[in-house]
Amino acid sequence: MTADHFEDTVTTLIERIPFQVFKVELNTGEQIEIDHSRAIIVRDGRAVFLGPGGTLHLFDHESVNQVIVEPVGTNV
Repeated sequence: MTADHFEDTVTTLIERIPFQVFKVELNTGEQIEIDHSRAIIVRDGRAVFLGPGGTLHLFDHESVNQVIVEPVGTNV
């Protein structure tokens, strides 16, 4: 995923009103559930996400396999 595509995709998702939970799947298969729009910062193709319980996730556009958005009304 290019840096621009990564930033554009994540920025669009965190700015949606109302916010909807989404997942970032890394190349390792790990899926990070983004559960709050103000818990993630994206800049220069990199992201920092503070998950529940203070778990810190650092990842960049090169480590992202896909961004998963479930249809509205389904559980993520």
